[in-house]
Amino acid sequence: MHPYYHPLFVEFLVYFNGNQDYFEGHEVLEEYWKSIPGYNKSHPLTAYILLSTGMYHWRRGNSQGASRTIDKAFLRLSTLDSKFELYKNEVDFQQLLKDIDHARNEIALGKSFHAIEIKLLSPYLLELVQTKKEQLLLLTFGSDDVIHKHMLRDRSDILKLRNEKKKSGR
Repeated sequence: MHPYYHPLFVEFLVYFNGNQDYFEGHEVLEEYWKSIPGYNKSHPLTAYILLSTGMYHWRRGNSQGASRTIDKAFLRLSTLDSKFELYKNEVDFQQLLKDIDHARNEIALGKSFHAIEIKLLSPYLLELVQTKKEQLLLLTFGSDDVIHKHMLRDRSDILKLRNEKKKSGR
C-alpha cells in the first residue's frame, strides 16, 4: 500500500484541503508518523506535520512560528532522501514545493494568510479522500473552533503529564 493511502494520511488530506483544520490534520498525521516502526524526524510525514502546523500559525497571525515551521517543512520536502522517492508520487509534488515556497515568501513579506492545497494526482487517492470526507463531521470552515482549536480544547491531561515529567526529572 502506498503510504498516502493510509487512512490517517487520507484523513489528514481531508482536514488540510477540506476545511483547513490544520490543527486536527497535524494531530492525525502525528499519530500516523508515530505508528511507523523506528519513526524519526527525517521521515517525510514530519514535513507535512510541520506544514500543517505552519499553516495553523500563519492563519492565527503568528508569523514567526509560521515562518519557522514552514521553512522546516520546505527544507525536508525539497531534500528528501532517495529512500523516500515514493512520497513524491500520487500528489503534485513539484507544485506543492512551489506553493510552500510562495507561502514562505508571503509570510516573510507580512502578507495575510491564504490556504495551500495539496493537489492530488491519483484518482484512487481522490476517491479515498472523497469517501473519508463524507464520513467525517467537518467543523465549519473559518470558525473559531478551527482557527483557535488548540486554545479551546481540554489540555488537563497533557498538563498533568508534563508536570509529572518535571517532578521526576525526565
